[in-house]
Amino acid sequence: MCGITGAVWLDERAAIDAPLLTRMTDAIMHRGPDDDGHWIDPRQVDGQGRNYGVALGFRRLSIIDVAGAAQPMGNEDGSLQMVFNGEIYNYKTLRRRLEGNGHRFKTDGDGETIVHLYEDLGTGCFAELNGMFAIGLWDQRRSRLILARDRIGQKPVYYAFDGQRLVFGSELKCLAAVEGVCEELDPAAIDEFLTYQYVPYPGTIWKGVRKLPPGHYLVLEKGNLSVHKYWDFDPTLERPVSRDQAVERLRELLTDSVRYRLQSDVPLGSFLSGGIDSSLITALAAAQRDEPIRTFSIGFPVADFDETEHAAKVAAHLGTDHQRFEVDPSGAEIIEKLVWHFDEPFGDSSAVPTWYLSELTRREVTVALSGDGGDELFAGYERYRALWLSVRLRRMFPIHRMPGIDLVQRLPDSNKQYSLLRRAKRFFEALEQPEARRYLNWLQIFPERMRADLYSDDFVQQLPGEDPFEFLDTVWQQSEGRDVVTRASITDLLSYLPCDLCTKVDVASMAHALEVRQPMLDHRVVEFASSLPVGLKFRGKRGKLLLEDAFGELIPRSIFHRRKMGFGIPIGKWFREELKPMVHDTLLADNAKIGPFFNRESVERLVGQHERMENNHGYRLWNLLILEQWLRRWT
Repeated sequence: MCGITGAVWLDERAAIDAPLLTRMTDAIMHRGPDDDGHWIDPRQVDGQGRNYGVALGFRRLSIIDVAGAAQPMGNEDGSLQMVFNGEIYNYKTLRRRLEGNGHRFKTDGDGETIVHLYEDLGTGCFAELNGMFAIGLWDQRRSRLILARDRIGQKPVYYAFDGQRLVFGSELKCLAAVEGVCEELDPAAIDEFLTYQYVPYPGTIWKGVRKLPPGHYLVLEKGNLSVHKYWDFDPTLERPVSRDQAVERLRELLTDSVRYRLQSDVPLGSFLSGGIDSSLITALAAAQRDEPIRTFSIGFPVADFDETEHAAKVAAHLGTDHQRFEVDPSGAEIIEKLVWHFDEPFGDSSAVPTWYLSELTRREVTVALSGDGGDELFAGYERYRALWLSVRLRRMFPIHRMPGIDLVQRLPDSNKQYSLLRRAKRFFEALEQPEARRYLNWLQIFPERMRADLYSDDFVQQLPGEDPFEFLDTVWQQSEGRDVVTRASITDLLSYLPCDLCTKVDVASMAHALEVRQPMLDHRVVEFASSLPVGLKFRGKRGKLLLEDAFGELIPRSIFHRRKMGFGIPIGKWFREELKPMVHDTLLADNAKIGPFFNRESVERLVGQHERMENNHGYRLWNLLILEQWLRRWT
C-alpha cells in the first residue's frame, strides 16, 4: 500500500524537475513511510521525433516482499516504468503463467506482475487483476502514459491535463504541489458536495482536475488523452439461481476472497464492529488461520453510538485476540485533521470513528480486514426497505393525500441516532417523486429546495445548467429493468461506495499508514451478488438474507437480527455544545469563507433551528463546517 505521483510533459517550460517531484512525493509521505523512489527522464523521443519528459514518484508502505520490490519498477530492458498503489491478490497465479511465457522476475512482490502482464496484453492486463490498485505506467516504445484504477474504486487517481502536461497522484496534495494546477474552485463541485456530502467522479473541487472513474484506464499518447472502461460488469443482468446454488457459490467466492487477502509479510488483523459484515469476514479469516486472529473495535461514551458489546460477543464466539479501544472524540480537534487529509470537502461524519479506529489499530498491526460492501451487495440499508415500501404504497393509494402528513413535517426533530420522526419526515417528503429522485431524497444532505434557499444570487449565476441529480440518475439508468431494491443497491455500488465509503476508508487508513482490505469488494463477489434475484437477499422488512443462509452458523444468530447501528457520532449534540463556538466563530463570522456562496440569513436560520431543537440539522451543519474549514485551509 503506497502513494504514487508523476507527470508527462511536451513543453520543457512545464517540466517536473527532481526537487518538484520530491515535493510531490513528500506530500503523501503518510501513505508510504517506509521508502520512496523517483525516476525522471526529460529526453524521451517518440516515433515522430517529438520530445517528451516523464517523471514518476513513489512512497512505499511495505506489505509483501518487504526487502525488495522497490518502485518505480521497470521491465528487463527498461522500456516500461511503473508506479503502483494497492495489492494484487492473484499475483502468484499470474506470475506462474508469466514465467511459463518466458518472463523473468527480479522481485517476489505483486507489482512486477503488472509490468510483465502489460508486456503480454497491453491495456487488456487490467481486467486480469484481482485487487485494489492505482497504476501509473510509462510505455517508452509507444511514448504513452497509462493510468488505471481498480473496478470498485478502492484506490484513488487524480489527474490534470492542460494539453502540454499531465500530472497525476494518489491525492490532490501531489497536484497542488505543482504551480497552476489546483487554483480555481469549481462552483458545480460545491453544489454536488452539499447534495451528496462528497464530490462525485469524474470531477473534483478544482476546475481542470479530474478523478479517474473506477474500472477505467486513461491513455495519453501523441498528445491525445482518452479514458476507457475495462470492467465488463453488466448491471442489467440477472441470473436465475436456486437458494442452495447461491449459498454454495457465495461460500466459495467469499472464502476465497478472504484467503487472498490474508497474504501478508507484516502483522494483520481485522476490524470487528459487531455488525453482520465485519463479523462474517472475521469468522472466515479466523477459520483459515492457525493462530487466533487479532480483532479491533472502537467504543464511545454515548450508548447510541457504541457497538463494542456486540463486537466482544462475536470475538468471544470466534476466539479472537480482541482489543477494544475507547475514545471520547473531539469534533474541534478532529476536524482540522480531516480537512488536511481529505483534500476536497468530504462530509461523511463516519470518517471520525474510521479515523480513530485506523489510528489505534495501526499501533498493533499494518493490515486490517474490513466488512465494507455488505450493505450494498446484500440489500442491508434501511433506505432500500423505505424505497420498497414507497413503491407498494404508491400502488395502493395516493399516499400524499393522507391526513396528518403535514403535521408530521411540522413536529420538532430529535437528537437520537435512530429518530423515527426524522425518518418519517424524509419518507413522506419523497413519496410523490419518481423512483430515482425519491432515492436521492433519502441520500442527499441538502434537498434542492434548501440549497436554493441557501445559495446567494451571485453563486447561482456561477452554477452550470447541470443538476447534481444527473450523476445519480446516470448511474441509476445503468440497471434498467431490475427491481427497485436491486437498482438502488447497484446505484450505491457504482456511486456511494467508491465516492464515499472507499474514499473514507482509503484516506482515514492511509493517513496512519494502515492498509485496509475489503474482501466483499472482490469483483467476483460483486458481480455474483449483483446478478442475484432480489428475493434471495431481501424480503420486505429484512435484507442480507443470503449472508445468513450461507454463514449463519459462523457467528451468533442474534447478530443477524439486532438493530443496525451504523458507524456514527453524536453530531446533533456536538453542534449544541462542543462545536457551537466554532460555528459562531467561523460559519457566522463576518469573514466566513462561505460568505460569497451562501445567504447569511439562511445559515443563521439553520444554526438557530438546530440550537433551539426545532429541527435536527446536525449533518447539514457538519457539511457546512467542513466546507468552511476546507476553504480556510486550502484557498
